[in-house]
Amino acid sequence: MGNILIKKTPAKINLTLDVTGKLENGYHTLSMIMQSIDVCDELSFEKTADETILFSMNKELPDKIPAEKNLVYKAAKLMKDTFKIDGGFKIHLTKNIPAAAGLAGGSSDCAATLIGINELCGLGLDIEKLCEIGVKLGADVPFCIRKGTMLAEGIGEILTPLTSLTGIPVLLIKPNISISTPYVYKHLKLNELDYHPDNKAVISYIKDKNIKKIAASLSNVLETVTIPENPIIAELKRYLTEIGAIGSLMSGSGPTTFGIFKNMETAKKAYEKAKADYPDFDVVLCRTM
Repeated sequence: MGNILIKKTPAKINLTLDVTGKLENGYHTLSMIMQSIDVCDELSFEKTADETILFSMNKELPDKIPAEKNLVYKAAKLMKDTFKIDGGFKIHLTKNIPAAAGLAGGSSDCAATLIGINELCGLGLDIEKLCEIGVKLGADVPFCIRKGTMLAEGIGEILTPLTSLTGIPVLLIKPNISISTPYVYKHLKLNELDYHPDNKAVISYIKDKNIKKIAASLSNVLETVTIPENPIIAELKRYLTEIGAIGSLMSGSGPTTFGIFKNMETAKKAYEKAKADYPDFDVVLCRTM
């Protein structure tokens, strides 16, 4: 029906990720510091007269799931059913964020769909309401609605904004393996963890914008599951520090590994070297936002 709305959907990295317990419903409770980065997918939304949701994307994802199981489709259907929206939608997703990578690409696309349909249909929902809907679709969705630098607790839905960390150079390397998030959480030996991220200290470093101390404190307990089964991740963490990163970590449940750099000049040189050394991997240079 004419109007096309475009939304960018930023990925995220975890500066820290701690698992604090397990709920009866199988979900784990978390305490983690999440950071948006300027690697984005793009979604276009168009209202249509018929009642169908037509969802397409520029490339097939590794999991090859049918359209109706994609979080974008699920979010559009939930909004249509909940708010009894007449007509349908034509939605196209252009993927740039590596998929199944620990970068919340799917959650960010889902968040942008809730925001986009709210705007396109003039529903007038505030951020709190969108986050309330979003958490039903995924634990990372509320963060992806709010974006920025946040402490996430509960299952990821209790968010505390932190001092903004924008413009820090980050180099991502995703090996050509896929990691199942449910598998990682299922095999995490919570009572055997011998270290936990010091989120309180990291929050104070963020407040002071002390990038060196933040980089030295990067920590993710899910590495205890993912790295022993995928030693390439440990190799990439070492590699990133060897080519100039001041700290490196696996993001989320993996397999993407990232390095933080003190300036873009060093990061660009590292990017060129990583592209040459790992030609079959996704290598992406970006900044925090």
